[in-house]
Amino acid sequence: MQIYLEKIKNNMDFLLNGKVLANLAMLVTVSLWGMSFISIKTAVSEVPPITLALLRFMIASTILFLITKKKEPAVRLQRCDWGKMTIAGFFGITLYFYLENTGISLTTASSAALITAILPILSIALDVLVFKTRIPLSQSIGIIGAMFGAYLAITANGQLDFSSQTFIGNLCIVGAMFSWSLYTLLNKSLNGKYSGLFLTTYQTLFGTLFLIPLSLLEYHQWHLFSWNALGNILYLGVCCSALGYFLYIYALSKLDVIITTLYLNLMSIIGVLSGHLFLAETIVSAQIVGGAVILISIIMVNCTGSTNKKVTKTL
Repeated sequence: MQIYLEKIKNNMDFLLNGKVLANLAMLVTVSLWGMSFISIKTAVSEVPPITLALLRFMIASTILFLITKKKEPAVRLQRCDWGKMTIAGFFGITLYFYLENTGISLTTASSAALITAILPILSIALDVLVFKTRIPLSQSIGIIGAMFGAYLAITANGQLDFSSQTFIGNLCIVGAMFSWSLYTLLNKSLNGKYSGLFLTTYQTLFGTLFLIPLSLLEYHQWHLFSWNALGNILYLGVCCSALGYFLYIYALSKLDVIITTLYLNLMSIIGVLSGHLFLAETIVSAQIVGGAVILISIIMVNCTGSTNKKVTKTL
């Protein structure tokens, strides 16, 4: 009996101290984020894009601030980092979610989910341009392949049509991906000084402050919204932004960055499937091919980059 109890204890220690919980946390995170596209699509039909972002992050920043004060009560933001933290909050929260919400209001949730798959590739490309990072030929091929896949996912029919709302919405999603890539570059100099939770919390706070005056530009669109919209706003604020970021940070502390990046690729798949199942959205064959090319390219880049720590670090 004692041996049996000891085995149970050892198994529990493995679950708690090993990587099982981290993998589960990552799976829950990508599921929450993957479903966020249909939640945004539903809410933005009643709440304008900037106002939606403000309501979402007022909820999220409050929860994250309380968690940070509980877990890291003694940590303070150094005065020399206020500028970097503020700019990162603008690109990672304010500009990113304005573009994403606007884009999803014009295009489909499924298309937006497909396009977000290019984010890891953009991060590497910007790292090469800004920091002159050297990458292998195979990774260069992967980046070119992902860009071609993104072109198919964005245009749907292979043609640039600036008169199409869907096309403009897709371009907004691409702009959001560039904004997030700049955000990750800005965070490079801060990652060693503060925890992931601290960075996320304060950048969310600064990003939310920027959203307050910008939301006044939409005051003429303000009106009472339905319980359905409120439920989606709460889901975005509590589950996607607060809980999702917290679980993601936990997973990053336990898992290799390549594993977490591969998990993030599932987000696009979940977004496409949920858009089809819950919103009855359709995707043309060119977009499916484009999405497949993006995912294959990302896997190629990650597999090759496993021996290149500097490049892998940006994924």
